[in-house]
Amino acid sequence: MFGSTVLEVVVGLTFCYASVALIVSALQEAIASLLRLRAGCLLAGIKGMLNDPTFSELARALYGHALVNPHAATAKPAYIEPAHFAIALVDAIQSIPGDMAQLGRDIDGLEDTQMRRALQGIYQRANGDLDAFQLALAGWFDSTMERVSAAYKRRAMMISLLLSLLLAVMFNIDSIHLFRSLWQHPALAAQLGAAQAGVGLDARALEAMWQLPIGWEQFPPRLNAQFLLNVAGWLLTASTALFGAPFWFNLMKHTVQLRAPAKP
Repeated sequence: MFGSTVLEVVVGLTFCYASVALIVSALQEAIASLLRLRAGCLLAGIKGMLNDPTFSELARALYGHALVNPHAATAKPAYIEPAHFAIALVDAIQSIPGDMAQLGRDIDGLEDTQMRRALQGIYQRANGDLDAFQLALAGWFDSTMERVSAAYKRRAMMISLLLSLLLAVMFNIDSIHLFRSLWQHPALAAQLGAAQAGVGLDARALEAMWQLPIGWEQFPPRLNAQFLLNVAGWLLTASTALFGAPFWFNLMKHTVQLRAPAKP
């Protein structure tokens, strides 16, 4: 049994950080859906991959294919199956379907030097096998999408950081002040641990969250040394959202178990 003040404080802090991360995650998903960020990142990745920054050549032809974009008139896709990308690219290039020799000549006739050399290398390694050629195109697409996915994650992390900072400032969720308050009043942390039995934000958990020492007592704040300490506390709170709500809820669950009395 660990009934120490340290564990009580950890319970309170992890509950607060989990709640903030969950709210930020919901807001980020809403923003990503509203602005279609995944579709935008995918389109940018394909335009770069096919060297078509103006979206007027191969990339445009690819997006006009039904396998890639079945709803071309309304929206861009957020995901493309690698095999469908390969089929659509071949269809966009070839002039005679199923004729590998003509496909080679069509590739040789591409105006874009960079794309022509890239596709010529893939075509030569396929040795006249259309399935092998399409498989290689799908592999090329996969490797490109790994970089696109990494870029999207970096953008998502930046959005999460900005949202969590905004949330911390709006509701004055100052980690330094929060730590001091919970350290001085560990019973409050114990109430939070008892209120949050599951993983998620229900009515009981939200009620418990408002028991935390957060919110503004005076606004606007005075620009003094205490304000600088507030800024540091907000930044610390904002950085915790990058770990994600599951991390904090899981940590809180284990901490609550540690502080629970041992069964006889």
